[in-house]
Amino acid sequence: MNETGEVTYRRVHHGSPELLFDCMTRPEHLTHFWGPAGTSTPLDGILVELRPGGAFETTMVNDADGSTYRMRAVYAEIQRPERLVWIESDVEGGMRTEVTFVALGDGRTEVITHQTNVPAAYLSAEAQAGFSTSLDRFAAYLASLDVEPTQPE
Repeated sequence: MNETGEVTYRRVHHGSPELLFDCMTRPEHLTHFWGPAGTSTPLDGILVELRPGGAFETTMVNDADGSTYRMRAVYAEIQRPERLVWIESDVEGGMRTEVTFVALGDGRTEVITHQTNVPAAYLSAEAQAGFSTSLDRFAAYLASLDVEPTQPE
């Protein structure tokens, strides 16, 4: 039996939990940042059925050689804008990803991505660095949206 583990990523972004949740669940947003650096995810390669039991699928394209990688998952839990959970049954052991959006009260939101049943190959430093580049791309995309910070009246 292969070993599995877990990993947690934390990032703080400018924007409301609602905005960040929508960016993570709407294809017109996902196409701009989904996948590690060096890949793109065309809009027609994204399927989001935002309901428990609904499909969440993406087809990432390697920018260098055109090869593709398909991620297939099923939503297990949806609580807009606090929490999103999906399970990738194609990944050995059924890798589970939980994304929690925590409003910090100052126009920023902490996004906590916790993955369990993570196969050993996904736990390598290289794989985690690749995942971190996708979080960097998400941050850059959010910055490009030019979200106005909420100012107290």
